[in-house]
Amino acid sequence: MKKKKVIVVGAGPGGLTSAMILAHRGFEVTVLEKEADVGGRNAPIKLNGFTFDTGPTFLMMNFILREMFEETGRKTEDYMTVTKLDPLYRLKFSNFEISPTGDPEEMKRRLAELFPGSDKGYERFLRAEKTRFEKLFPCLQKSYSSIIDYFCAPFFKAVPYFSLGRSMFQELGKYFTSDDLKLSFTFQAKYLGMSAWECPAAFTLVPYVEHGYGIYHVQGGLNAISQAMEKVCEEEGVVFHKSTPVRNVLVDGRTITGVKLESGETLTADDYVLNADFAYSMAHLFDPADLRKYTRQRLDRMKYSCSIYMLYLGVDTLYRIPHHNVFFAKDYKTNVEDIFANMKLSTENSFYIQNASISDPTLAPEGQSTIYLLVPVPNKTGGIDWSREKDRFRDHILDQVEKRTELTDIRKHIVAEKMTTPDDWEQDYAVYNGATFNLGHNLTQMLYLRPRNKFEEFTNCYLAGGGTHPGSGLPTIYESARISANLLCKKYGVPFNPPSPLPSKTTFA
Repeated sequence: MKKKKVIVVGAGPGGLTSAMILAHRGFEVTVLEKEADVGGRNAPIKLNGFTFDTGPTFLMMNFILREMFEETGRKTEDYMTVTKLDPLYRLKFSNFEISPTGDPEEMKRRLAELFPGSDKGYERFLRAEKTRFEKLFPCLQKSYSSIIDYFCAPFFKAVPYFSLGRSMFQELGKYFTSDDLKLSFTFQAKYLGMSAWECPAAFTLVPYVEHGYGIYHVQGGLNAISQAMEKVCEEEGVVFHKSTPVRNVLVDGRTITGVKLESGETLTADDYVLNADFAYSMAHLFDPADLRKYTRQRLDRMKYSCSIYMLYLGVDTLYRIPHHNVFFAKDYKTNVEDIFANMKLSTENSFYIQNASISDPTLAPEGQSTIYLLVPVPNKTGGIDWSREKDRFRDHILDQVEKRTELTDIRKHIVAEKMTTPDDWEQDYAVYNGATFNLGHNLTQMLYLRPRNKFEEFTNCYLAGGGTHPGSGLPTIYESARISANLLCKKYGVPFNPPSPLPSKTTFA
Protein backbone atom coordinates (compact mmCIF):
# COMPACT_ATOMS: atom_id res chain seq x y z
CA MET A 1 0.00 0.00 0.00
CA LYS A 2 1.26 3.46 -0.87
CA LYS A 3 2.32 5.46 2.17
CA LYS A 4 -0.36 7.78 3.46
CA LYS A 5 0.76 11.39 3.81
CA VAL A 6 0.18 13.28 7.05
CA ILE A 7 0.83 16.96 7.70
CA VAL A 8 1.33 17.95 11.33
CA VAL A 9 0.70 21.64 12.03
CA GLY A 10 2.80 22.66 15.02
CA ALA A 11 5.92 21.06 16.51
CA GLY A 12 4.89 21.29 20.14
CA PRO A 13 5.05 18.19 22.39
CA GLY A 14 1.84 16.78 20.88
CA GLY A 15 2.86 17.36 17.29
CA LEU A 16 6.31 15.85 17.80
CA THR A 17 4.92 12.79 19.59
CA SER A 18 2.33 12.08 16.93
CA ALA A 19 4.89 12.65 14.15
CA MET A 20 7.45 10.21 15.50
CA ILE A 21 4.87 7.51 16.20
CA LEU A 22 3.18 7.85 12.80
CA ALA A 23 6.48 7.91 10.92
CA HIS A 24 7.63 4.76 12.71
CA ARG A 25 4.40 3.04 11.69
CA GLY A 26 4.94 3.80 8.04
CA PHE A 27 3.27 7.16 7.35
CA GLU A 28 4.94 9.89 5.33
CA VAL A 29 4.99 12.79 7.77
CA THR A 30 5.68 16.48 7.26
CA VAL A 31 5.78 18.88 10.23
CA LEU A 32 5.13 22.60 9.82
CA GLU A 33 6.42 24.87 12.60
CA LYS A 34 6.21 28.66 12.59
CA GLU A 35 9.24 29.11 14.86
CA ALA A 36 12.90 28.38 14.20
CA ASP A 37 12.98 25.80 17.02
CA VAL A 38 10.65 22.93 17.79
CA GLY A 39 8.83 22.61 21.11
CA GLY A 40 6.22 25.36 21.15
CA ARG A 41 5.63 26.09 24.85
CA ASN A 42 8.21 23.34 25.51
CA ALA A 43 10.96 25.08 23.52
CA PRO A 44 14.21 26.52 24.94
CA ILE A 45 14.79 30.21 25.57
CA LYS A 46 18.46 31.11 25.25
CA LEU A 47 19.77 34.40 26.65
CA ASN A 48 23.49 35.22 26.73
CA GLY A 49 24.62 31.76 27.77
CA PHE A 50 21.56 30.95 29.91
CA THR A 51 18.98 28.33 28.89
CA PHE A 52 15.40 28.39 30.19
CA ASP A 53 12.33 26.27 29.57
CA THR A 54 9.59 28.35 27.96
CA GLY A 55 6.80 26.66 29.88
CA PRO A 56 6.69 23.26 31.61
CA THR A 57 9.32 22.62 34.29
CA PHE A 58 7.70 19.69 36.17
CA LEU A 59 7.99 16.26 34.53
CA MET A 60 5.53 13.84 36.08
CA MET A 61 4.54 10.31 35.06
CA ASN A 62 7.92 9.73 33.46
CA PHE A 63 6.70 6.25 32.50
CA ILE A 64 4.44 7.85 29.85
CA LEU A 65 7.40 9.65 28.26
CA ARG A 66 9.31 6.36 28.21
CA GLU A 67 6.37 4.67 26.49
CA MET A 68 6.31 7.27 23.71
CA PHE A 69 9.91 6.45 22.83
CA GLU A 70 9.20 2.73 23.16
CA GLU A 71 6.44 3.21 20.56
CA THR A 72 9.28 3.84 18.09
CA GLY A 73 11.52 1.04 19.39
CA ARG A 74 13.74 3.42 21.34
CA LYS A 75 14.74 4.20 24.92
CA THR A 76 14.65 7.66 26.46
CA GLU A 77 18.05 7.13 28.11
CA ASP A 78 19.65 6.99 24.66
CA TYR A 79 18.42 10.52 23.96
CA MET A 80 18.37 12.38 27.28
CA THR A 81 19.40 12.22 30.92
CA VAL A 82 16.45 12.16 33.32
CA THR A 83 16.90 12.45 37.09
CA LYS A 84 14.40 12.14 39.92
CA LEU A 85 14.15 15.07 42.33
CA ASP A 86 13.74 14.77 46.09
CA PRO A 87 12.40 16.69 47.86
CA LEU A 88 9.73 17.20 45.23
CA TYR A 89 9.55 20.96 45.87
CA ARG A 90 9.41 23.49 48.68
CA LEU A 91 6.09 25.08 49.68
CA LYS A 92 6.46 28.36 51.58
CA PHE A 93 3.50 29.91 53.39
CA SER A 94 3.51 33.03 55.54
CA ASN A 95 3.47 30.93 58.73
CA PHE A 96 5.20 27.65 57.79
CA GLU A 97 7.00 25.79 55.03
CA ILE A 98 7.26 22.17 54.04
CA SER A 99 9.33 20.22 51.52
CA PRO A 100 7.26 17.21 50.40
CA THR A 101 9.20 14.03 49.71
CA GLY A 102 8.49 10.84 47.82
CA ASP A 103 9.46 8.81 50.89
CA PRO A 104 6.08 8.18 52.57
CA GLU A 105 7.48 7.49 56.05
CA GLU A 106 9.57 10.64 56.02
CA MET A 107 6.62 12.60 54.62
CA LYS A 108 4.43 11.41 57.48
CA ARG A 109 7.08 12.52 59.95
CA ARG A 110 7.27 15.99 58.40
CA LEU A 111 3.49 16.35 58.40
CA ALA A 112 3.11 15.18 62.00
CA GLU A 113 5.70 17.72 63.10
CA LEU A 114 3.79 20.61 61.52
CA PHE A 115 0.21 19.33 61.84
CA PRO A 116 -0.07 16.74 64.63
CA GLY A 117 -2.30 13.85 63.65
CA SER A 118 -2.21 14.66 59.92
CA ASP A 119 0.06 11.69 59.19
CA LYS A 120 -2.97 9.40 59.44
CA GLY A 121 -4.80 11.57 56.93
CA TYR A 122 -1.82 11.30 54.62
CA GLU A 123 -2.03 7.52 54.78
CA ARG A 124 -5.72 7.73 53.80
CA PHE A 125 -4.83 10.15 50.99
CA LEU A 126 -2.25 7.77 49.55
CA ARG A 127 -4.56 4.75 49.66
CA ALA A 128 -7.68 6.48 48.31
CA GLU A 129 -5.99 8.53 45.60
CA LYS A 130 -3.94 5.53 44.44
CA THR A 131 -7.24 3.73 43.83
CA ARG A 132 -8.72 6.78 42.10
CA PHE A 133 -5.69 7.05 39.82
CA GLU A 134 -5.84 3.37 38.93
CA LYS A 135 -9.54 3.66 38.06
CA LEU A 136 -9.31 6.93 36.10
CA PHE A 137 -6.04 6.35 34.25
CA PRO A 138 -7.56 4.05 31.59
CA CYS A 139 -9.99 6.88 30.77
CA LEU A 140 -7.02 9.13 29.94
CA GLN A 141 -5.76 6.65 27.35
CA LYS A 142 -9.07 6.07 25.58
CA SER A 143 -10.56 8.12 22.76
CA TYR A 144 -13.96 9.70 23.33
CA SER A 145 -14.73 10.33 19.67
CA SER A 146 -18.26 9.00 20.09
CA ILE A 147 -20.80 8.92 22.89
CA ILE A 148 -20.63 5.14 22.52
CA ASP A 149 -17.10 5.27 23.96
CA TYR A 150 -18.63 5.87 27.38
CA PHE A 151 -20.24 2.40 27.28
CA CYS A 152 -17.26 0.37 28.38
CA ALA A 153 -16.22 -1.37 31.59
CA PRO A 154 -13.29 0.97 32.45
CA PHE A 155 -15.53 4.04 32.31
CA PHE A 156 -18.31 2.52 34.40
CA LYS A 157 -15.71 1.47 37.00
CA ALA A 158 -14.29 4.99 36.99
CA VAL A 159 -17.55 6.93 37.43
CA PRO A 160 -17.69 6.79 41.26
CA TYR A 161 -14.14 8.16 41.41
CA PHE A 162 -14.98 11.39 39.56
CA SER A 163 -16.55 12.63 42.83
CA LEU A 164 -19.00 14.68 40.78
CA GLY A 165 -20.15 17.95 42.27
CA ARG A 166 -17.12 18.34 44.51
CA SER A 167 -14.04 20.53 44.15
CA MET A 168 -10.44 19.55 44.70
CA PHE A 169 -10.32 21.66 47.88
CA GLN A 170 -13.45 19.96 49.23
CA GLU A 171 -12.06 16.52 48.41
CA LEU A 172 -8.87 17.19 50.40
CA GLY A 173 -11.16 17.73 53.40
CA LYS A 174 -11.61 13.94 53.48
CA TYR A 175 -8.00 13.63 54.56
CA PHE A 176 -6.98 16.86 56.28
CA THR A 177 -8.66 19.35 58.63
CA SER A 178 -6.20 22.25 58.34
CA ASP A 179 -6.94 24.59 55.42
CA ASP A 180 -3.23 25.34 55.13
CA LEU A 181 -2.47 21.66 54.77
CA LYS A 182 -5.23 21.23 52.18
CA LEU A 183 -3.66 24.05 50.16
CA SER A 184 -0.35 22.16 50.22
CA PHE A 185 -2.08 19.43 48.21
CA THR A 186 -4.22 21.66 45.97
CA PHE A 187 -1.80 24.15 44.41
CA GLN A 188 -1.49 21.59 41.58
CA ALA A 189 -4.83 22.90 40.26
CA LYS A 190 -2.68 25.71 38.83
CA TYR A 191 -1.10 23.12 36.50
CA LEU A 192 -4.52 23.11 34.83
CA GLY A 193 -4.88 26.88 35.09
CA MET A 194 -7.76 26.49 37.55
CA SER A 195 -8.76 27.46 41.07
CA ALA A 196 -8.63 24.67 43.66
CA TRP A 197 -12.11 25.76 44.76
CA GLU A 198 -13.45 25.13 41.23
CA CYS A 199 -11.17 22.39 39.90
CA PRO A 200 -13.09 19.06 39.79
CA ALA A 201 -12.32 16.69 42.65
CA ALA A 202 -11.10 14.03 40.21
CA PHE A 203 -7.89 16.02 39.83
CA THR A 204 -6.98 15.30 43.46
CA LEU A 205 -5.09 12.44 41.83
CA VAL A 206 -2.48 14.94 40.55
CA PRO A 207 -0.73 15.53 43.90
CA TYR A 208 -0.95 11.79 44.48
CA VAL A 209 0.90 11.18 41.20
CA GLU A 210 3.70 13.46 42.39
CA HIS A 211 4.02 11.63 45.71
CA GLY A 212 3.60 8.16 44.25
CA TYR A 213 5.58 8.40 41.00
CA GLY A 214 7.90 11.34 41.60
CA ILE A 215 8.95 14.51 39.81
CA TYR A 216 11.80 14.50 37.30
CA HIS A 217 14.26 16.88 35.68
CA VAL A 218 15.83 16.47 32.26
CA GLN A 219 19.40 17.68 31.90
CA GLY A 220 19.38 20.80 29.74
CA GLY A 221 15.79 21.52 30.78
CA LEU A 222 12.52 19.88 29.82
CA ASN A 223 12.93 21.46 26.37
CA ALA A 224 15.50 18.70 25.78
CA ILE A 225 12.55 16.32 25.44
CA SER A 226 11.34 18.18 22.37
CA GLN A 227 14.83 18.22 20.90
CA ALA A 228 15.13 14.47 21.50
CA MET A 229 11.78 13.88 19.81
CA GLU A 230 12.90 15.96 16.85
CA LYS A 231 15.96 13.72 16.51
CA VAL A 232 13.78 10.59 16.59
CA CYS A 233 11.49 12.11 13.96
CA GLU A 234 14.43 12.83 11.68
CA GLU A 235 15.72 9.28 12.13
CA GLU A 236 12.27 8.07 11.08
CA GLY A 237 12.28 10.26 7.95
CA VAL A 238 9.98 13.06 9.10
CA VAL A 239 10.43 16.24 7.05
CA PHE A 240 10.48 19.47 9.06
CA HIS A 241 9.68 22.90 7.69
CA LYS A 242 10.63 25.32 10.45
CA SER A 243 10.14 29.10 10.33
CA THR A 244 7.12 28.17 8.20
CA PRO A 245 3.87 29.69 9.51
CA VAL A 246 0.56 28.38 8.20
CA ARG A 247 -1.72 31.14 6.90
CA ASN A 248 -4.90 29.09 6.74
CA VAL A 249 -6.36 25.61 6.36
CA LEU A 250 -8.17 24.88 3.07
CA VAL A 251 -11.48 23.07 3.30
CA ASP A 252 -13.95 21.53 0.85
CA GLY A 253 -17.14 20.59 2.64
CA ARG A 254 -16.15 18.44 5.60
CA THR A 255 -12.68 17.59 4.24
CA ILE A 256 -9.40 19.45 4.63
CA THR A 257 -7.76 19.69 1.22
CA GLY A 258 -4.52 21.45 2.14
CA VAL A 259 -2.75 24.13 4.12
CA LYS A 260 -1.67 27.45 2.69
CA LEU A 261 1.60 28.81 4.04
CA GLU A 262 2.39 32.46 4.67
CA SER A 263 4.72 32.19 1.67
CA GLY A 264 1.66 31.48 -0.51
CA GLU A 265 2.64 27.85 -1.14
CA THR A 266 0.00 25.15 -0.62
CA LEU A 267 0.84 21.72 0.80
CA THR A 268 -1.50 18.72 0.69
CA ALA A 269 -1.81 15.39 2.49
CA ASP A 270 -4.29 12.62 3.13
CA ASP A 271 -4.73 13.57 6.78
CA TYR A 272 -3.85 16.45 9.08
CA VAL A 273 -2.87 16.64 12.76
CA LEU A 274 -3.41 20.03 14.37
CA ASN A 275 -1.07 20.77 17.27
CA ALA A 276 -1.67 24.50 17.33
CA ASP A 277 -3.48 26.04 20.32
CA PHE A 278 -7.00 24.78 19.75
CA ALA A 279 -9.07 27.95 20.09
CA TYR A 280 -6.45 30.06 18.34
CA SER A 281 -6.39 27.70 15.36
CA MET A 282 -10.19 27.74 15.12
CA ALA A 283 -10.24 31.54 15.22
CA HIS A 284 -7.31 32.20 12.91
CA LEU A 285 -6.58 29.22 10.64
CA PHE A 286 -10.09 28.47 9.36
CA ASP A 287 -12.58 30.46 7.34
CA PRO A 288 -15.51 31.05 9.72
CA ALA A 289 -17.85 29.69 7.05
CA ASP A 290 -16.08 26.29 7.26
CA LEU A 291 -16.81 25.78 10.97
CA ARG A 292 -20.13 24.46 12.19
CA LYS A 293 -19.47 23.70 15.85
CA TYR A 294 -16.49 25.77 16.96
CA THR A 295 -17.57 29.17 15.70
CA ARG A 296 -16.09 32.36 17.14
CA GLN A 297 -19.26 32.78 19.18
CA ARG A 298 -18.87 29.32 20.71
CA LEU A 299 -15.18 29.89 21.40
CA ASP A 300 -16.05 33.02 23.34
CA ARG A 301 -18.55 31.07 25.46
CA MET A 302 -16.02 28.40 26.40
CA LYS A 303 -14.05 28.45 29.65
CA TYR A 304 -10.31 29.11 29.60
CA SER A 305 -7.43 28.71 31.99
CA CYS A 306 -5.65 31.57 33.68
CA SER A 307 -2.57 33.11 32.13
CA ILE A 308 0.90 33.57 33.56
CA TYR A 309 3.34 36.45 33.82
CA MET A 310 6.92 35.25 33.34
CA LEU A 311 10.35 36.59 34.15
CA TYR A 312 13.31 34.56 32.89
CA LEU A 313 16.33 35.89 34.77
CA GLY A 314 19.97 35.01 34.22
CA VAL A 315 21.84 35.93 37.39
CA ASP A 316 25.59 36.11 38.08
CA THR A 317 25.40 34.09 41.29
CA LEU A 318 24.17 30.64 42.32
CA TYR A 319 21.36 30.76 44.84
CA ARG A 320 21.21 27.90 47.35
CA ILE A 321 17.47 27.33 47.23
CA PRO A 322 15.72 24.16 46.02
CA HIS A 323 15.02 23.34 42.38
CA HIS A 324 11.24 24.00 42.70
CA ASN A 325 9.75 26.60 45.07
CA VAL A 326 6.14 27.74 45.51
CA PHE A 327 5.47 30.87 47.58
CA PHE A 328 1.87 31.37 48.69
CA ALA A 329 0.24 34.75 49.21
CA LYS A 330 -0.75 35.33 52.85
CA ASP A 331 -4.38 35.59 51.72
CA TYR A 332 -4.14 32.82 49.15
CA LYS A 333 -7.86 32.48 48.53
CA THR A 334 -8.25 36.20 47.73
CA ASN A 335 -5.30 35.95 45.37
CA VAL A 336 -6.97 33.01 43.60
CA GLU A 337 -10.30 34.89 43.43
CA ASP A 338 -8.51 37.87 41.89
CA ILE A 339 -7.09 35.62 39.16
CA PHE A 340 -10.22 33.65 38.29
CA ALA A 341 -13.24 35.71 39.39
CA ASN A 342 -12.28 39.35 39.91
CA MET A 343 -9.90 39.28 36.92
CA LYS A 344 -7.50 41.76 38.46
CA LEU A 345 -3.93 41.90 39.71
CA SER A 346 -3.50 41.18 43.42
CA THR A 347 -1.68 43.38 45.90
CA GLU A 348 0.14 40.26 47.11
CA ASN A 349 0.81 37.35 44.79
CA SER A 350 1.57 33.68 44.87
CA PHE A 351 4.47 32.76 42.64
CA TYR A 352 6.74 29.90 41.62
CA ILE A 353 10.52 30.05 41.34
CA GLN A 354 12.53 27.41 39.55
CA ASN A 355 16.22 27.41 40.47
CA ALA A 356 17.21 24.61 38.09
CA SER A 357 20.93 25.39 38.12
CA ILE A 358 21.14 23.94 41.63
CA SER A 359 20.52 20.54 39.98
CA ASP A 360 21.76 21.13 36.44
CA PRO A 361 25.04 22.99 35.75
CA THR A 362 24.49 22.96 31.98
CA LEU A 363 21.91 25.76 32.06
CA ALA A 364 24.14 28.70 32.97
CA PRO A 365 27.80 29.79 32.99
CA GLU A 366 29.80 28.41 35.91
CA GLY A 367 28.85 29.99 39.23
CA GLN A 368 25.71 31.55 37.75
CA SER A 369 22.12 30.41 37.49
CA THR A 370 18.79 30.60 35.76
CA ILE A 371 15.87 31.93 37.78
CA TYR A 372 12.48 31.12 36.24
CA LEU A 373 9.78 33.21 37.91
CA LEU A 374 6.12 32.41 37.19
CA VAL A 375 3.13 34.37 38.48
CA PRO A 376 -0.45 33.20 37.75
CA VAL A 377 -2.53 36.14 36.49
CA PRO A 378 -5.92 36.58 34.77
CA ASN A 379 -6.16 35.73 31.10
CA LYS A 380 -6.88 38.45 28.57
CA THR A 381 -10.65 38.36 29.00
CA GLY A 382 -10.05 40.43 32.15
CA GLY A 383 -9.07 43.42 30.02
CA ILE A 384 -5.84 44.27 31.86
CA ASP A 385 -3.72 46.69 29.80
CA TRP A 386 -0.37 44.91 29.93
CA SER A 387 1.36 47.57 27.84
CA ARG A 388 0.81 49.87 30.84
CA GLU A 389 1.11 47.31 33.63
CA LYS A 390 4.03 45.07 32.65
CA ASP A 391 6.91 47.19 33.99
CA ARG A 392 5.07 48.23 37.13
CA PHE A 393 4.15 44.58 37.75
CA ARG A 394 7.78 43.53 37.26
CA ASP A 395 8.86 45.85 40.06
CA HIS A 396 5.91 44.72 42.20
CA ILE A 397 6.90 41.03 41.83
CA LEU A 398 10.61 41.60 42.36
CA ASP A 399 9.79 43.57 45.51
CA GLN A 400 7.92 40.51 46.80
CA VAL A 401 10.72 38.16 45.78
CA GLU A 402 13.30 40.22 47.66
CA LYS A 403 11.02 40.54 50.70
CA ARG A 404 9.63 36.99 50.93
CA THR A 405 12.45 34.75 49.64
CA GLU A 406 16.19 34.24 50.11
CA LEU A 407 16.79 36.13 46.85
CA THR A 408 17.02 39.40 48.79
CA ASP A 409 19.40 41.06 46.33
CA ILE A 410 18.31 39.56 43.02
CA ARG A 411 18.01 42.88 41.17
CA LYS A 412 21.72 43.59 41.40
CA HIS A 413 22.60 40.14 40.05
CA ILE A 414 20.42 40.16 36.91
CA VAL A 415 22.58 40.02 33.76
CA ALA A 416 20.01 38.62 31.29
CA GLU A 417 16.24 38.99 31.27
CA LYS A 418 13.11 38.20 29.28
CA MET A 419 9.52 39.04 30.21
CA THR A 420 6.39 37.32 28.90
CA THR A 421 2.92 38.75 29.58
CA PRO A 422 -0.54 37.45 28.60
CA ASP A 423 -0.31 39.72 25.53
CA ASP A 424 2.93 37.98 24.52
CA TRP A 425 1.41 34.52 24.98
CA GLU A 426 -1.32 35.51 22.54
CA GLN A 427 0.76 37.47 20.04
CA ASP A 428 4.07 35.57 20.03
CA TYR A 429 2.93 32.07 20.95
CA ALA A 430 -0.52 32.09 19.30
CA VAL A 431 -2.36 31.27 22.56
CA TYR A 432 -6.04 32.26 22.51
CA ASN A 433 -6.85 34.83 25.22
CA GLY A 434 -3.31 34.30 26.51
CA ALA A 435 -4.77 31.30 28.40
CA THR A 436 -1.47 29.50 28.84
CA PHE A 437 -2.95 26.20 30.07
CA ASN A 438 -5.48 26.08 27.23
CA LEU A 439 -9.19 25.31 27.62
CA GLY A 440 -10.46 24.96 31.17
CA HIS A 441 -10.81 21.49 32.67
CA ASN A 442 -14.31 21.90 34.07
CA LEU A 443 -16.62 18.90 33.66
CA THR A 444 -18.39 20.41 30.63
CA GLN A 445 -15.04 20.46 28.78
CA MET A 446 -13.73 16.97 29.55
CA LEU A 447 -13.78 13.58 27.77
CA TYR A 448 -16.42 13.55 24.99
CA LEU A 449 -17.29 17.20 25.76
CA ARG A 450 -13.75 18.38 24.98
CA PRO A 451 -12.70 18.88 21.33
CA ARG A 452 -12.09 15.33 20.19
CA ASN A 453 -8.89 13.65 19.08
CA LYS A 454 -10.64 12.61 15.88
CA PHE A 455 -11.83 16.15 15.29
CA GLU A 456 -15.56 16.25 14.79
CA GLU A 457 -15.53 19.17 12.33
CA PHE A 458 -13.64 17.41 9.50
CA THR A 459 -13.28 13.86 8.18
CA ASN A 460 -9.46 13.85 7.95
CA CYS A 461 -8.40 15.99 10.91
CA TYR A 462 -6.95 14.91 14.26
CA LEU A 463 -5.99 16.95 17.31
CA ALA A 464 -2.96 16.68 19.59
CA GLY A 465 -2.22 18.98 22.50
CA GLY A 466 -3.71 20.44 25.64
CA GLY A 467 -6.91 21.59 23.92
CA THR A 468 -8.12 18.08 23.22
CA HIS A 469 -8.66 14.98 25.37
CA PRO A 470 -7.19 14.19 27.89
CA GLY A 471 -6.00 17.78 28.57
CA SER A 472 -3.08 20.00 29.60
CA GLY A 473 0.28 18.91 30.98
CA LEU A 474 3.11 17.11 29.23
CA PRO A 475 2.09 13.49 30.05
CA THR A 476 -1.52 14.04 28.98
CA ILE A 477 -0.42 15.88 25.84
CA TYR A 478 1.76 12.88 24.94
CA GLU A 479 -1.27 10.65 25.49
CA SER A 480 -3.41 12.89 23.25
CA ALA A 481 -0.86 12.48 20.48
CA ARG A 482 -0.76 8.70 20.86
CA ILE A 483 -4.56 8.50 20.85
CA SER A 484 -4.69 10.50 17.61
CA ALA A 485 -1.91 8.41 16.05
CA ASN A 486 -3.77 5.22 17.00
CA LEU A 487 -7.02 6.54 15.51
CA LEU A 488 -5.24 7.33 12.26
CA CYS A 489 -3.73 3.85 12.19
CA LYS A 490 -7.14 2.33 12.87
CA LYS A 491 -8.54 4.30 9.92
CA TYR A 492 -6.05 2.69 7.54
CA GLY A 493 -5.74 -0.74 9.16
CA VAL A 494 -2.18 -0.15 10.34
CA PRO A 495 -1.47 -2.53 13.25
CA PHE A 496 -0.41 -1.15 16.63
CA ASN A 497 -0.25 -2.37 20.21
CA PRO A 498 -2.66 -0.86 22.75
CA PRO A 499 -1.13 1.31 25.46
CA SER A 500 0.48 -0.55 28.36
CA PRO A 501 -1.49 -0.86 31.60
CA LEU A 502 -0.66 1.52 34.41
CA PRO A 503 2.60 0.55 36.11
CA SER A 504 1.69 -0.87 39.50
CA LYS A 505 4.98 -0.12 41.23
CA THR A 506 4.95 3.03 43.34
CA THR A 507 7.04 4.13 46.30
CA PHE A 508 4.50 2.75 48.78
CA ALA A 509 2.21 -0.24 49.17
